[in-house]
Amino acid sequence: METTSNSDHKRAAWHWVLFGAAIALTVTWLFLTPHGLLGKADAVGYAVCHQIEPRSFQINGRSFPLCARCSGLFLGALLGLIYQIRQGKKGRMPPLGASLFFGFLAFAWVFDGFNSFLMLIPSISSLYVTQNWTRLVTGTGMGLAVSAILMPAFIQTMFSTWEDQSAFKDWKAILIVVGAAVVLDLVLLLEVPWILYPLALLSAGGVLALLIMVYSTVLVMLFKRDNTYQGYRALLIPLVGGYLLALLQIGVIDLVRYLLTGTWGGFSL
Repeated sequence: METTSNSDHKRAAWHWVLFGAAIALTVTWLFLTPHGLLGKADAVGYAVCHQIEPRSFQINGRSFPLCARCSGLFLGALLGLIYQIRQGKKGRMPPLGASLFFGFLAFAWVFDGFNSFLMLIPSISSLYVTQNWTRLVTGTGMGLAVSAILMPAFIQTMFSTWEDQSAFKDWKAILIVVGAAVVLDLVLLLEVPWILYPLALLSAGGVLALLIMVYSTVLVMLFKRDNTYQGYRALLIPLVGGYLLALLQIGVIDLVRYLLTGTWGGFSL
């Protein structure tokens, strides 16, 4: 009994250390990054995106925290994650038909990105003129594909019990999430400032959400705690650990990029 009690006390102490480190890193990051909510979102995007102004949507003359392609990717991923979470702990990977469909979305993202890259090389002709709407649409599709793989992997790793079926078990489910993605893209393409503002914040939130999921999954496996959690509420500690590593990654990349460029602005074409 005494050994168990000591172990519980040590675990509780480490939990408080983890919380303290997360709070300290958050305060430091908030202090060192540009002011305002959009400034903080810019700092998140700064770590993962080139933020080239002509390839980004604008909010009253200021660029989105992420370019059009990355905005679509992380908003699409966030949409896909929310949809799957609402379906419960369904941990099976998408069936063959759904996997082929998501594979096609991923291929479209790669193809459009490659064509967009060709546009930067004067001596090579691109296949077509890539525009922000094509970047957004293919990015959103890639985000849905990423979430369709990441969420089942997360569920299979974290939970002791989960439903052995896919959230995309039929085409109805796929049509629902794709329909929601189409509405999302259409709303974004309207470029109404009061609509773009929350979407800009959500795009940065999507970056954090994906990184937290990946890092918390890795931590759980490293500490051999996989398949030990009963529900989402029990995931507080691994998610805080994932958040700490995610923010650390963002902070380090922000620092390196700022030291190299001397500006919080995006790259120039």
